[in-house]
Amino acid sequence: MKRIAVFCGSSKGASDVYIKEGIKLGKELAKQNITLIYGGASVGLMGAVANAVLENGGQVIGVMPRFLEEREISHQQLSKLIIVESMHERKAKMEELADGFIALPGGPGTLEEFFEIFTWAQLGLHHKPFGLLNINGYFQPLVSLFQHMISERFLDEKYQVMIHLSDNPRQLLESFDSYQPPAIKTYANKKQT
Repeated sequence: MKRIAVFCGSSKGASDVYIKEGIKLGKELAKQNITLIYGGASVGLMGAVANAVLENGGQVIGVMPRFLEEREISHQQLSKLIIVESMHERKAKMEELADGFIALPGGPGTLEEFFEIFTWAQLGLHHKPFGLLNINGYFQPLVSLFQHMISERFLDEKYQVMIHLSDNPRQLLESFDSYQPPAIKTYANKKQT
């Protein structure tokens, strides 16, 4: 892995553990000489991860829509800041640049970014590993929802196992090395019963 895209909150969260663990991820990325691709903000968990990479000698590329950059939340010390015109363009650019994806705790925007990458993987639009850094058990309700989707037959189990899950940044990154994408999802003509 040369470049990892990270999706996470622009808020710090309710507990200091989110920032602390985000910093650990940033340090691990720098240690492994992996460039961080992220949303380009200087605030919240996003800013903490980026700062940790930069402070440990790593490279950081931010991708930010112009309307957010104009609100003066862009990080001013990045290795590179790419300005795009929309949120859609931001996600497409991050997917293009990254070799893999990690979601940390965040709100609806973080989940939306993660689910788009997940959906694109199901459809065979990319073959890159992705996972959840499960800080403080944050993603346990989501993991339960995936199990419910499987039991209700809205998600095939082979797609759930595509999602790497760990509370340890180094272990999560290591798990990416053995990623094997499943066969591309098809919609064969089956008789409806």
